[in-house]
Amino acid sequence: MSSMKVINEFLSAKKFALVGMSRNPKSFSRMVMKDLSAIGYDITPVNPNVEDIEGKRCYRSVTELPDDIDRLLIMTNKANTDAVLTEAIQKGIKSIWVQQTSDTSNTMQIAKSNHFENLITKECIYMFANPKGIHKFHRFFKKLFGKMPK
Repeated sequence: MSSMKVINEFLSAKKFALVGMSRNPKSFSRMVMKDLSAIGYDITPVNPNVEDIEGKRCYRSVTELPDDIDRLLIMTNKANTDAVLTEAIQKGIKSIWVQQTSDTSNTMQIAKSNHFENLITKECIYMFANPKGIHKFHRFFKKLFGKMPK
């Protein structure tokens, strides 16, 4: 389970790349970018099939990201998650959040075998980045039932 310390460190930078950014403006990844950008986050999109998303340069891969980006949110489908995770660790990304439902049975093992400790899994970024609406409600119940990371 992810710790609150690692989650808070990830979110404190206010800058990260999002791998799995969709071209579809109604997708979940685009909602995350829009909502978190509105509260001060600087999100760099990564998608190999598009050059620009909402006026921001879109990088084709993790290896192409500028060196000043040291946090990564992975929102890929499961088929791509472990390759992206491995690429990010090899690039030297310091903190990685694998959005809930994107992790695989190998995700934790990849992190462990690479001695990578700043990994967040099985959590939704909305629950921790100034949640509103249904996400705030969901966070309340998660706390109530003792399911929040410690």
